[in-house]
Amino acid sequence: MKEILKRIKPKKEEIVEFQKITEEFLKKLNKKLKNAEVVLGGSGAKGTWLTKNHDIDCFARFDYDECSHKTMELSDMLEEGLKKAFPKIKIKRVHGSRDYFQLLYKDFEFEVVPVLKIRTLKEALNITDISPLHADWVNKHTKKLKDEILLAKQFFKAQKLYGAESHIGGFSGYTLEILMIHYGSFENLLKAAEKWKEGMVVDVEKHYPKKDALFNLNKSKHSILTLIDPIDKCRNALAALTKEKFLLTKKVARQYLKNHDVSFFERKPFDIQKLQKQAKKNHLLLLKVDPLEGKADVVGMKIIKVHDHLVRKLQDYDIVKSGWEWDKGEQGWIYAILGKNELPKIEERVGPPTHLKEAVHAFKKKHKKTSVKKMHVVAEVRREFTLLDDFVKNVFKDKYVKEKIKKIKIY
Repeated sequence: MKEILKRIKPKKEEIVEFQKITEEFLKKLNKKLKNAEVVLGGSGAKGTWLTKNHDIDCFARFDYDECSHKTMELSDMLEEGLKKAFPKIKIKRVHGSRDYFQLLYKDFEFEVVPVLKIRTLKEALNITDISPLHADWVNKHTKKLKDEILLAKQFFKAQKLYGAESHIGGFSGYTLEILMIHYGSFENLLKAAEKWKEGMVVDVEKHYPKKDALFNLNKSKHSILTLIDPIDKCRNALAALTKEKFLLTKKVARQYLKNHDVSFFERKPFDIQKLQKQAKKNHLLLLKVDPLEGKADVVGMKIIKVHDHLVRKLQDYDIVKSGWEWDKGEQGWIYAILGKNELPKIEERVGPPTHLKEAVHAFKKKHKKTSVKKMHVVAEVRREFTLLDDFVKNVFKDKYVKEKIKKIKIY
């Protein structure tokens, strides 16, 4: 573990640079912002950030008494302050439950979220208002767990389990911190994960009597593993976790605990050669995707939707396996291993059953050459595209695809 921590913990010089640039950024913005104080949030505030991870979360905390009556204007007020503080820097506004902002300052990517400075949960007027309370709770319970949290984050990132965005469906940094506090160490977390059961509840602060959590929690907030938010007992912090990622967590936990191989902490790049080997005598379709700009969650979902659309279209080519690969700031990929790369020129299209006279009449009117097979009327139709590549290039022209990605091409 010491060797892994050496690789993933920021060195002293990196910490000094991080603090210097962050303090400089906060000072400049605070000078231009009215009725608010901008503070460090996220892993930066908790001291649980991984080396070379220079995405910095900040909260612009607006005075409750002065600004609670204009909660919908907080984003505009923050944007005005940002433009004054950084007039020469491109500021990106991202839509959310309350719009927030992203900008690059001295090679560090800052994300600034407007919130009301609340003292209790009841004062929150937006889900984002609660976020600083999360950081306070984590800091209170993790003084001796920082290294364990870093190990968990690196492990989950390497195994593609990190991120609560809908296109990932995994664990956020906050949920890993809650679980770490509950289980006490990285090793204990994996031992527990190996034995997790579907429908299980983790309630760190014991907000509910044992086994009563799901009864009290709104059904819409149930998930394959429910994690009661220690700050807000009505919220399931793991609501975004998918069954796929739940099962993968159990699998990799079991595998790692068998031999404690350090390779589990190393993220493997998208491996085209591995896919080519898996394809064997089948045909590998590999597509290079340039995603649109926007919120990572939304961009990721658009790539998934294009993948799903393509899979539906490719059924006749006998899909063996398909998938997608994308991480923020990286090249996107969609792939499919197919049993065929060419189809017959004539397609046999099955129509309605013969007893549906009106439907049969309409089908025959639409198609010239028909016959009856297995009590259905069948038509012979000439395919416009028979070769896989030609067919796929035509799918690229679909409005559905064009709306969701900037560029896609066969690799």
